[in-house]
Amino acid sequence: MADVARISVQNAREKVAKGQALLVCAYESDDKFSRFHLEGAISLSEFRRLENDIDRGRELIFYCA
Repeated sequence: MADVARISVQNAREKVAKGQALLVCAYESDDKFSRFHLEGAISLSEFRRLENDIDRGRELIFYCA
């Protein structure tokens, strides 16, 4: 498994605000997503629906609370 790069909250927020990255709440449960999602984040189920349409050059930031 590849190493996971960790970034600061501020760095993640800037990248999402500039449209450079997609923020994905990594919970399987949509209930947990509704309780813990951050502004601008999409759910894991939405990510899976969109994954073939997402620009391959766009950075993905996964998080869980």
